[in-house]
Amino acid sequence: MILHPTLRATAILAGALSLAGCVSTAKTVVTAPFKAVGQGVDWATTSQEEADRNRGREMRKQEERDRKERKRAEKEARRQQQRDD
Repeated sequence: MILHPTLRATAILAGALSLAGCVSTAKTVVTAPFKAVGQGVDWATTSQEEADRNRGREMRKQEERDRKERKRAEKEARRQQQRDD
């Protein structure tokens, strides 16, 4: 059976378009596990930027704790000085 050239071109084009969806789906299915593992590694590790940000935050918290402790100690020293006078 010989197909008319226009009909043959239409059949080839339709086949190619239908396979394009299959190839895209197959690519998605094949790459999904790798993307999931990569995301898991990203969640499990800390980037240098995150580490720096966390370190800075912890330093500010420590400075605040030190400031409060120093203020408390100064207040206690003043009270002690007033009792001694």
